[in-house]
Amino acid sequence: MAEMGSALPTSGGLYWWTFKFAPEALKKPLCFLAGYSNTLGLVGGVVSIDYGFASMVLSVPSIADPHFTPNKYQTYGVFVACVLSHMVIGSVATTVMSRLQTFCIVINMLVIVITVIAVPIGAKNLRSGHEVFTDTTNLNDWPYGWTWMLSWMSAIWTIGAFDSCVHLSEEATNAATAVPFGIVLSISMCGVLGFAILAVLISSISDFSAVINTATGQPMAQIYLDALGKKWTIAMMIMLFIVQWFMGLSLLVAASRQTWAFSRDGALPLSWWVRKINMKLQVPVRAVIFDGVLCLVIGLLVLVDTAAALALFSLAPASNGLAWLLPIFCRHVWFDKDAFKPGPFYLGHFFSRLNGLFASVYLIFVVFVLSMWPASGPDPTPQDMNYTCVINGAVWVGSLLYYFLSARKWFEGPQQTLDTEEIHGVDLIATHSQHHHGEGHEHQHQHEQPQEVFEHAEKTPF
Repeated sequence: MAEMGSALPTSGGLYWWTFKFAPEALKKPLCFLAGYSNTLGLVGGVVSIDYGFASMVLSVPSIADPHFTPNKYQTYGVFVACVLSHMVIGSVATTVMSRLQTFCIVINMLVIVITVIAVPIGAKNLRSGHEVFTDTTNLNDWPYGWTWMLSWMSAIWTIGAFDSCVHLSEEATNAATAVPFGIVLSISMCGVLGFAILAVLISSISDFSAVINTATGQPMAQIYLDALGKKWTIAMMIMLFIVQWFMGLSLLVAASRQTWAFSRDGALPLSWWVRKINMKLQVPVRAVIFDGVLCLVIGLLVLVDTAAALALFSLAPASNGLAWLLPIFCRHVWFDKDAFKPGPFYLGHFFSRLNGLFASVYLIFVVFVLSMWPASGPDPTPQDMNYTCVINGAVWVGSLLYYFLSARKWFEGPQQTLDTEEIHGVDLIATHSQHHHGEGHEHQHQHEQPQEVFEHAEKTPF
């Protein structure tokens, strides 16, 4: 992903790359599928983050008053308020967003430092290093080995938005270097900090079952409560849901850029409306609104039952996983290796190919096995069903049916130029279009190599 982001930085990212690397006969349908899957994955990620935010917010009154138990309607209400606030703040200028993200990073690091220092100090009994790193506790009905694999989903969900860097590449300075740096650094930091935090938390937990089945509905809140007491727990949870709110905001911004890019190629419903950019803010406000409304609709799963709500957390890994898989697989299986022009970040031919083949096998396993697997087993009931297979299956099959029944007649893949009258504001595509208009080719849509577009990226907001 970092290699492709370095060689071909564009907001469309995954579906652009799929179009470039896929065989000629499959370019358009696979590009179409990648775009829809990536859009669903990013929106699904926002939904899961904001649902987590709602659960965190409602855990605070549960801590203050043990008799308070939030219901699903209260949870959805807080979720709606969170999404609406993201839609408003996500519509501001990019420079404002940058300052907000800096504040978020500071708060995030503060929470990590306090957690790593305070929780072990406040814990009554600390587990030994031998227990932390060698003991296994299985609270699932699946066998130990399979439960260990299913536990990957937590880490997969945590790093599941690393492609946000790709979707913001047309707003970045020196994107060919910044995008791969952002991808590698974000995952590396998650690995290092996540390892430290988990080691500290596990050493501080005296009863795993009590933490998992806490009345607050938030295991993290129970860990704080056991170690720090009620007042500190409330303070820490407030800081946590502030960080969670910023996470949702960041992902909605990234999702809106993917939606905007896909709509400028006419692939999404209402593309003619979504693709327009606010001239004053130079932000795709309508794409933000479009994604926000999708979040509210998908979030209705919260009102179905617990199993449906839990599907929100595997929806994003499955959708994004397929969108990541398609360009990687196409590039390393079908694309002429000598035709790939690497950017500043490149592993070299041998390691790049080895990495791509390994990533393809891994993603196939994550998308079609782990993400779809029921949480409880080995004899799951209808109540234990993983709704991810229903939602993703409907979108994947539906998008392909839409393509072959209708879109194949007009969808031409990523467009290099657009009619500037269709976009309100200055953007990358409009800038490139003006050069062609000067040559007398008005309203002409060409489909050349995407690299030619990127020389304008540092000069324009989009």
